[in-house]
Parts: sequence; structure tokens; C-alpha cells
Amino acid sequence: MARSRLSTALSEGFLSLPVDGEIVVMRPPIGHDLADLPRDRTLIVHGFRPDADYWSDSGFEVARRADAAAMSIVVVPRSKRQARAMVARAASLGGTIVVDGLRTDGVDGLFREIRSRVGEMPSITKAHGRLFAFAASAADFSDWAHEAPEKGPHGFFCQPGVFSEDGMDRGSMLLAAALPAKLGARVADLGAGWGYLAMQVLTRDGVEQVHLVEAEADALDCARLNVTDDRAVFHWADARDFAADHPFDTIVTNPPFHTSRKAEPSLGEAFIAAAARLLSPQGELWLVANRHLPYEAALREAFTNVEEAGGDPAFKIFRAARPKRHRARRR
Repeated sequence: MARSRLSTALSEGFLSLPVDGEIVVMRPPIGHDLADLPRDRTLIVHGFRPDADYWSDSGFEVARRADAAAMSIVVVPRSKRQARAMVARAASLGGTIVVDGLRTDGVDGLFREIRSRVGEMPSITKAHGRLFAFAASAADFSDWAHEAPEKGPHGFFCQPGVFSEDGMDRGSMLLAAALPAKLGARVADLGAGWGYLAMQVLTRDGVEQVHLVEAEADALDCARLNVTDDRAVFHWADARDFAADHPFDTIVTNPPFHTSRKAEPSLGEAFIAAAARLLSPQGELWLVANRHLPYEAALREAFTNVEEAGGDPAFKIFRAARPKRHRARRR
């Protein structure tokens, strides 16, 4: 197995771990190579529930925030604003900052921006990415800081890196417009994001509760500020394995379809399966998806009645009713 950039940096003497003090790793994805780090003094800072659970199950301490660090390792995310905010946060912790990321996620541009502030920095380029390091005291990054949700251009609270941070998502808007005037009493929004769909659901007649299920804690922080109705219930959870105390009458969802730049229809298919599991026998699923995503087979496998209920050239909306698992159980 080829060495990772971090392993190479440590084995070749490019980078040395601090002899004491905490090592903070910011938002490493599942499977990221941390084998050379001591588990007893490594803290994983993460807000994405599937990744946070993975690292916790792997024996690491996991938290949303860190207070200080001898070394911080920033794993570059796709969002440029989020990457900058993570560097600013790492700088506030002190010690050494290590930045590790892929070229497709913008690590080279981040390297140039930081170099313009701290001066020349050696780096390792390997496996379509780059790793570099510098002292937290080398420059001021406070102008990159973003510590809490702020109102975006759409008038709602959001944060860097959260889906649809710069405006209402077109698909979610189409789905909201297609929802009937009356919904069931108990509704769930799977992959609720910063709360746009849940807010629209709360305007419908008959709704007594809306459960916002969201895997990204930063997005859920925003949703709590945007959705202030007492009927809203918030869950930091992966919708794919979310468990509810009681079945839902209606589920709405605009499911994610990628964890990287490549489309992964299996994510949406897992949301469909979860909806079928969570709904009552007569429950309904309302789903929006990009037209190129092949969800029809998964919907028909999970539900008795499936129909396309609207959309536009880019998006399709489905209404699916009567989960098949309930029919099978009655036999």
C-alpha cells in the first residue's frame, strides 16, 4: 500500500510530531491515514456524523471543537471558505499547522494564499495532493475566521461548507412548491440542511411535528436558528440509519448524491430505503433529485405507488406511497 502524504512527511523527516501536547486533526474523512499518530493524544475535530462515528469507533477521541494544540492537521475540504476558516481556527490553537489536501479540493490555491502571508514553505506533493506546514504564529489569519452561523445573502443563517450556503437550492424550492396543502401530522426531513424544506413543511395544514435529520452538525446549528417553530425537533444523525420512536406520516428529502466530485446514486437510494423503513403503512415520501440520477428502480422496489409529481428540465419530483415492507409484514 502506498504511503500517504502524512506518513511520507513523517518517515522522511519533513515533519516531526510534537513530543507532548495534543495533536488536533480537523475533519479527516473516513479512511484517512492517521496510523502514525498516537491515539492517546490525538483529538479528531469533526461535525459530520458518519465520519465522526468512524473515528470514534477507531479509538480516537472526537469533539466539535478544540481549545489548544501542539499541532493541528487541517484536512482540506472542498469549500474554499470552510478551508480558510479551518486554518484560522488552527492558528488560534497555537503550535504547528499542517495542511493536507487534494488538488481537486483546492489545496494548491490554499498553499499559495498562505505562502503570501507566511513566506516560503517547503511542501510534499504526492498522490494528487500536497502537504505543507508552518508555525501558527507566522501570520495573522483572523480575517479568515468564521466561528458561528451568520445570515447569508438569502436571509437565513448558514456557515461555510454547508450545502446551499449561498442561496436556496433550486431542487428544494421545486419540492416545496409541489408539496400538497395538507400533510400528515408527523413529518421528517431527511438531510434537512439548514432547514429550508422544514420551514416550508411547517406552513402546511395538519403538521404537528417536523423532525429535522441532518448529519452535518454545522448545518444543524444553522437550522436551529432558522427553524424556531416549537414543532421542530432536531437530530444530529445519518439519515441512512436514523431510528425513530414512532413512524412518520410524511417524509420529504432532497438527498445528497456525492461525497466527492463523482455522483453516487447509492446515497439517494439509501435515503429511499430509510424513508420506507421510517414511514407508516400509509405514509408518503416526497423526493426531489437531479434528472440524471436513476432513482426510479429504488423507489419502485421500496414503495407500492410511485409517480413523478413535477419538476423542471434539471430536477424531477417523486411522490411515493405505501412502503412495501409494511405490506410484506401483514402476510
